[in-house]
Amino acid sequence: MAKKVDGKLKLQIPAGAANPSPPVGPALGQRGINIMEFCKAFNEKTKDKAGFNIPVEITVYSDKSFTFELKQPPMTDLIKKVSGIKKGSDNALKNKIGSLTKDQIMEIVDMKIADLNTDDKDQAAKIVAGSARSMGITTEI
Repeated sequence: MAKKVDGKLKLQIPAGAANPSPPVGPALGQRGINIMEFCKAFNEKTKDKAGFNIPVEITVYSDKSFTFELKQPPMTDLIKKVSGIKKGSDNALKNKIGSLTKDQIMEIVDMKIADLNTDDKDQAAKIVAGSARSMGITTEI
């Protein structure tokens, strides 16, 4: 028989750096989840993705057990890493701060396509290019 779902949480936690301090501790503690057990499991699964904030969806069951599903890093984090910038432009229309080639965009698509609402790589590339343009980055698409 399946366990009864008590609730779901969505958090963004730096990869390999989950600890009981806020925001992780209070969010899990009020649901009755063993905080240290979650932190150890999360850090073990994300140690190879250091430098990214990782979205995680935690399902809490009525017996206070839990499961969690990791998502890909946010699109902006991937764009910043591939383009080599530290942050987006203060005015994306006037101040262009970098550029992405088609190959770089396809690299981001390959990493992120599982979380996008399309399976078509060309459409996914348009999504990535739109996000990049909103950050002040020119694209070849």
